[in-house]
Amino acid sequence: MQAGRILSFLEDIRNNNNRDWFNAHKEEYSAVRDDFEEGINKAILRISEFDPTIKHLTAKDATYRFYRDTRFSSDKSPYKTHLGAYIAAHGKKALHGGYYIHLEPGHCLVSCGNYWLPTNILTSCRNEIMGNIDSWRGIVESERFIDMFGRPGEGCWGASKGFGLEMLKTAPSGFPRDYEFIKYLRMKDYCCWHTVPNSFFEGDGWLDDMSVILKEGKPMMDFINSVIDDYE
Repeated sequence: MQAGRILSFLEDIRNNNNRDWFNAHKEEYSAVRDDFEEGINKAILRISEFDPTIKHLTAKDATYRFYRDTRFSSDKSPYKTHLGAYIAAHGKKALHGGYYIHLEPGHCLVSCGNYWLPTNILTSCRNEIMGNIDSWRGIVESERFIDMFGRPGEGCWGASKGFGLEMLKTAPSGFPRDYEFIKYLRMKDYCCWHTVPNSFFEGDGWLDDMSVILKEGKPMMDFINSVIDDYE
């Protein structure tokens, strides 16, 4: 993947986020999009070596429109300033978790997990964690997991790593406030991410490094997916 060219285009669109500029650079965008999709197809092949549930996917299944939906946003910029791909076995809109690759100047990252879970499924996930707390802690409190992603609530989306995008301020309804491991029940999602330098995606060597990151996060995602799959 020619990450330098992709990120250079994204920097340009950040500084020229209007239809006139984009229309004048459509050929460049097409080349960047094709290069990104080629990289995502390679990522799918590599991930399928340790997660065969996603081997049926193509980049078209995982990538998003570059055009922003501005209907409910005060920011009327017509184009995104990043490229992302969500490689999820059950599809981009399913609750079953997957793998996310994000290219954005100064904020490239590799991630996996489950996002925006409804309350009833979150409750089931929390019960599953409480009922199997030793197994859960064995996954998310391992030295390698913490080194790669950190602990719940320590990192925001802009941080170098993180585990959980949002946290409740107190214990969720129906759960004991004095529970020893309440931090895991206060989580509103179960995703983990690790940021990488702009140069990370250049060439093909990044596929090996990506695999290291995602393999470390996969057991956590599998734990939560085992609950979600009862609902899908």
